[in-house]
Amino acid sequence: MPSATIKLFLVHGDAKRLRTAELSNWTGKAVAGPRSELDSVLARDEAKGSGVYFLTGIDSESGKPTIYVGEAESIRDRLRSHLSKDYWNHVVFFVSKDENLTKAHVRYLESRLIDQAKSIGRALAMNGQSSGSKLPESDREDMEVFLERIHQLMPVLGAEALVPIRSSTAGKAEKKLLICTIKGLKATGHVTPTGFVVLKGSQAVLKERDSAQKYPYTMATRKRLIEEGTLVEEDDHFTFTSDAEFTSPSAAATVVYGGHANGLTAWKIKGGKTLKELEAV
Repeated sequence: MPSATIKLFLVHGDAKRLRTAELSNWTGKAVAGPRSELDSVLARDEAKGSGVYFLTGIDSESGKPTIYVGEAESIRDRLRSHLSKDYWNHVVFFVSKDENLTKAHVRYLESRLIDQAKSIGRALAMNGQSSGSKLPESDREDMEVFLERIHQLMPVLGAEALVPIRSSTAGKAEKKLLICTIKGLKATGHVTPTGFVVLKGSQAVLKERDSAQKYPYTMATRKRLIEEGTLVEEDDHFTFTSDAEFTSPSAAATVVYGGHANGLTAWKIKGGKTLKELEAV
């Protein structure tokens, strides 16, 4: 993704309240705000136009993040129709400053964004299937650029549902493939800007250690991963069926170990140097 200069305007001086975001040399614009200030969000002139929008929050039953992707010729009119849904508490919408987004354009964007949100899997996509829209080749290319800009701005606005779990890494330690071993089992992973990713095919112990009783996070996380199908029992161990993201190397290591672990020393490169040693270089 190319480098970019972002202009972020905090309307009330508070980063959690109404704000707008723009990128240099881009005709698009984003507006974001909490549900509690929806009236202020919809009072913006930008809300009169066509565009795509995201409703994000937490599912009350599973406790998982949620996202709904929509499109509208009038953002203002469409968003009011979602007040009956209680799973969202934040909204972000994108429009074009030159008012050049047609109905076909926003339907194309909506379809692509729904597919991406479901594929990434960071949040429960509350949408059904989108019919999308066929566009001429030149228009498709323009909309793919628009999509790229949406991906750049969403995390800045507090919505990470479109950030791939295996996001690109940076930094000396982050470039290294790390290994964690225990009882003949092996897990691999790497540091990311948002934490740590354990890669598909990694292994974890089947039985928790006694120390896990002192750390509810370990047991709760393992239970969640099992319920999601990310951790599957195979013979005498668990196997990761997909990449799994954790908040830190230690959080990842505790799941692999089935109990307390120091991620900075548990994760090592092939030569044996620990993550702690790598970060000290």
